[in-house]
Amino acid sequence: MEMKAGDSFRFPGKFLFLALLFMALLLWDGDRNPFISTHAPAQHQYTTPPPAPVCNYAKGRWVADRRPPLYTAGCKYITRNWACRLTNRTDFSYEGYRWQSLDCKMPEFEPSDFLKRMQDKTVAFIGDSLSGQQFQSMMCMLTGGEQSPDVEDVADKYGFSKLLRKGEIHQHFWAYRFLSTNTTILRSWSARLCDREPINATDPKTRYAMHLDRPPAFIRENLDQLNLLVINTAHHWTKTRVDMDNEVMYVNGKPVEQGFLKNVKNAKIFKVNNIVKWLDSELAFHPDLQVFFTTTSPRHFFKGEWNTGGKCDNLIPMTRGSQVLGEESSDKIVAAAVQGTRVKILDITALSDLRDEAHISHYGKKGNDCLHWCLPGIPDTWNELLSAQVA
Repeated sequence: MEMKAGDSFRFPGKFLFLALLFMALLLWDGDRNPFISTHAPAQHQYTTPPPAPVCNYAKGRWVADRRPPLYTAGCKYITRNWACRLTNRTDFSYEGYRWQSLDCKMPEFEPSDFLKRMQDKTVAFIGDSLSGQQFQSMMCMLTGGEQSPDVEDVADKYGFSKLLRKGEIHQHFWAYRFLSTNTTILRSWSARLCDREPINATDPKTRYAMHLDRPPAFIRENLDQLNLLVINTAHHWTKTRVDMDNEVMYVNGKPVEQGFLKNVKNAKIFKVNNIVKWLDSELAFHPDLQVFFTTTSPRHFFKGEWNTGGKCDNLIPMTRGSQVLGEESSDKIVAAAVQGTRVKILDITALSDLRDEAHISHYGKKGNDCLHWCLPGIPDTWNELLSAQVA
């Protein structure tokens, strides 16, 4: 084939261009060259940040602490029977310990800081008598146990009536407002977190319907006003206690006469799950509300029950150990109910279980009280944990 003039120059020019392009691709930075595979392991190509560590305040230990409590037994908000320094008890070594979390940084409780965070807000403790202790502890921690012109009694605003019993104010319904921060701290009694209404309102001896599938009327009617809700229910779920309270369990507006819920223990599980589910649904419409479910406060009746001679005479701290190392709550019912919801757990069960020496015991006015705690005492720690977890 005869070559024409100029053909010999066109072919080498194309070849030279392709060769130079190929060399440029080879020299290009492999990390940025889309045409070259470095065969690097996947973890080097895509980096996923590690998950944030879970902070478990209930995992930790009791440590000695020489500092005095945040308030004295003379705090005006304490039911006198719970103020062990005002009884004939002489050993108060239970006051010399504080809870130290292993996973979390526990800030010191500072009343002014808590009130500032709760400015223009309402904090409600609703549950049984242990909830009452937590409320009284919180009021004493915030005031240092001292009378203050900054604290105003606002019980009338919520329709609370104070019942005098043998010269003492009954502790079921309280409400106080801190004027400087417009913070309200209140407590409403609801031992089983059920709506309760008379079966026959015209009969003074009527029994009461305990609606397992309804929240307490106070929560239902005041939820829009609450910003921090702390609930509990534990020791009133026995047939004896239900009968003592003259109550009948109801579901769907009818008395429970047979089946699974006839057993009071099953009814408790149903109630805990029911109120958590309801509160979780309400939290979607109340973005400024935080809800904590306090787990069971342990009892320490040894050698019998509360009504069969059980006692808690030990005065030596930490005879049953000082550490909680488990990751899961000892209160399986509450832990299971709140899992996957916006309701948070205030896990106080295992850490309180180590402190059997801190009960009122036989030093109070009501025989052996191995359920309630001396104040100042263990409920102060519950509030320190609460304060640490409140956003």
